[in-house]
Amino acid sequence: MWKNYGMTFIKYVYLKRFRNNDEHINIKGKEILNSIIVNNKPVIFISGHFANFELMSMELTKQDIKLATIYRPLNNYFLNPYMEYLRKKYVCKNQIKKGISGIRETVQYLNKGYSIALMVDQRLGEGKKLNFFNHEAYTTTLPAQIALKHKLDIVPIYINRNEKNKFELEIIQPIKTSNMENSEKNKIDISLNINKIIEKMILRDPSQWIWTHNRWK
Repeated sequence: MWKNYGMTFIKYVYLKRFRNNDEHINIKGKEILNSIIVNNKPVIFISGHFANFELMSMELTKQDIKLATIYRPLNNYFLNPYMEYLRKKYVCKNQIKKGISGIRETVQYLNKGYSIALMVDQRLGEGKKLNFFNHEAYTTTLPAQIALKHKLDIVPIYINRNEKNKFELEIIQPIKTSNMENSEKNKIDISLNINKIIEKMILRDPSQWIWTHNRWK
């Protein structure tokens, strides 16, 4: 995991190169992205901190997906402004800071037809305690809340680094919510389903999950 973390950090200097070409990545499930574009309706993209996770939002925007991403600022006040600069310039220019104001901003982007991307794998200090690898862990229900309220699909995506130090991005079949009632039960059921999807992603190759915190604390 630490090797992958170090490689991911080093790759920040290559973001401009990654932005300007496609030789570093293969995308599976492009037909799902094409369907999103044709339908002209926002979706909620969810994933975790796998491999070079910044490339996920970058590649979505390169495929002409209108996108805004929800992020948590770094704890390092000196490094965070530079990271925000890199993300806005090369990854996705529409960055939404996590928090109450961020939720309002998220709704504004949805109303403009933008899809939303967010990570759902990190430790939280609040939320619902839901099963994650057979232990209770605070889990964000935000994707389910947004999807149910606005009748949007939730689209899981996964990225991994191969032995040649190139990447494969996989777009997974969406979780459909258009026919679901906006209820507390459905919110919890969807969030549990998302946790299971993240578990499966992690188990593909645990070394590619950037896990520097106690998820179950």
